[in-house]
Amino acid sequence: MHHDTSLIDIVAVGLALAFVLGAIANRLRLSPLVGYLLAGICVGPFTPGFVADQEIAHQLAEIGVMLLMFGVGLHFSIKDLLAVKTIAIPGAVGQTLVATVLGWGVASLMGWPALHGVIFGFSLATASTVVLLRAMEERRLLDTTRGKIAVGWLIVEDLACVLALVMMPVIAGVFGPEAGRQPSLGSVLASIGWTFVQLGLFVAVMLVVGRRVIPWVLEKIAATGSRELFTLSVLAIALGVAFGAAYLFGVSFALGAFFAGMMLNESELSQKAAHDSLPLRDAFAVLFFVSVGMLFDPAILVQHPWQVLATVLIIIFGKSAAAFFIVRAFGHSKGTALTISASLAQIGEFAFIIAGLGVSLKILPLTAQSLVLAGALISIMLNPFVFGLLDRWVLRHPEALPAKAEPEVPPGPPLDLHDHAIVIGYGRVGSTLAAILRERGVPVLVIDDNKEHVERAHRAGIPAIRGSAAADRVLAEAHPERAKIAVLAIPQPLEAGEALAKLRAINPGLTLLARAHSDTEVRHLLAHGADGAVMAERELAHSLAEMIMATPPFRYIGRETALPPV
Repeated sequence: MHHDTSLIDIVAVGLALAFVLGAIANRLRLSPLVGYLLAGICVGPFTPGFVADQEIAHQLAEIGVMLLMFGVGLHFSIKDLLAVKTIAIPGAVGQTLVATVLGWGVASLMGWPALHGVIFGFSLATASTVVLLRAMEERRLLDTTRGKIAVGWLIVEDLACVLALVMMPVIAGVFGPEAGRQPSLGSVLASIGWTFVQLGLFVAVMLVVGRRVIPWVLEKIAATGSRELFTLSVLAIALGVAFGAAYLFGVSFALGAFFAGMMLNESELSQKAAHDSLPLRDAFAVLFFVSVGMLFDPAILVQHPWQVLATVLIIIFGKSAAAFFIVRAFGHSKGTALTISASLAQIGEFAFIIAGLGVSLKILPLTAQSLVLAGALISIMLNPFVFGLLDRWVLRHPEALPAKAEPEVPPGPPLDLHDHAIVIGYGRVGSTLAAILRERGVPVLVIDDNKEHVERAHRAGIPAIRGSAAADRVLAEAHPERAKIAVLAIPQPLEAGEALAKLRAINPGLTLLARAHSDTEVRHLLAHGADGAVMAERELAHSLAEMIMATPPFRYIGRETALPPV
């Protein structure tokens, strides 16, 4: 019997290709986004072989956009923005205007209408959060002045894109090809006013009802102890609010999901919500990038080479130069200005969303979308090389980064330790372990990629480094060559395995212990250099058995038989 398997085809083939090409890109020290986009090109209509259903891909992309925006809202931090508001807000606004004007200029040379040029230029203005954060984390810059400015700058750009998602349908209705006769000023103001009324009603409902109801629902579901129900509730809130925003208030799916994330961000369970929804968000985000890649016609590289070059130059040089001069104008060092410029010398998620919406509203030609995709691919691939040039420049000009104003590590106890224990992960397991070791006189140094965990370690008087334990720079600052033991208390076996291999290579005599949750993970960790791996479930069973045998009903039973070793 024949079955329609279009959905299965695109999910299976798209994810498989994205995995292979993403892994290759990561191996080449490029962003995996490059691999995901290339996977989309491979299954798209412009390349030979398998062609996925574009309509289904578009719907999967919509879900991906909603979950991406939900993640943006979930991690939105007004505190981070306010900390650098004096430079991030005017800087991001100024750089966005420059990029928009440059894009409009290129569009004018191609003979496009002014509206198309403005949308095209705006789509080139915002950088990829994924690419920027990865580059910052690799260089341990997130807690420096440079890192905070870059993150705050990105928050402003994201907010500008959120506002654009609201206004673009209004602009298309008034000035688009289907608008009819030339609109009057009154009709324009009426359309804009009605849009903001709808937006205001939605925001009011979310602030008055959503702020109370969403955290309350999460707490009740969390109290049931069911992880499946909790994960389902998070996704239902994200997609449900997005759906309701679109159909009740005329607000876009993306904006509704963004506000759902912001409301969840205020809950004490926000970290758990982010953690539990992450696998599905990542999967649909990959499908989003695959679907975006399907829209790219590689022939544009041959048919419009100078337009592609102009687009790339705007992204890498145009808006980066604007950012450099703006940062310098606000009195920051040349090193800070160059770091911000390098961080913004690429485009990503929001560029695809803006370009895709522009095409669907018929206020942007398909050629422009292909140029945006070409610019994204090339700029993301070149961004590591841009940062490499910056790294070499900083080594030659260390005076450009004043140490007092820009500490490379968060404030805390000194890291200059000897014969210490490195505890990787400062969650429930790692923090308890670190406290016990300190009570017994063992010097401890913590590595964790969570900002709150690092700050908590500092408050406890423990030296801590923020970053991934698999990153070479982070491990170098922990001085494993001088340590006696390293304990990986993180629950991620792949990251732990990579860190174990690097630690073993740095110090072959270092004792390495790790945490596992299955026999397979134990074998994986031992194969990557661990001297021992503790399986939590087995230890728990052993401890419970010891407690049972100590209770009166069983105290004298089986005393001659020892419990099996763990």
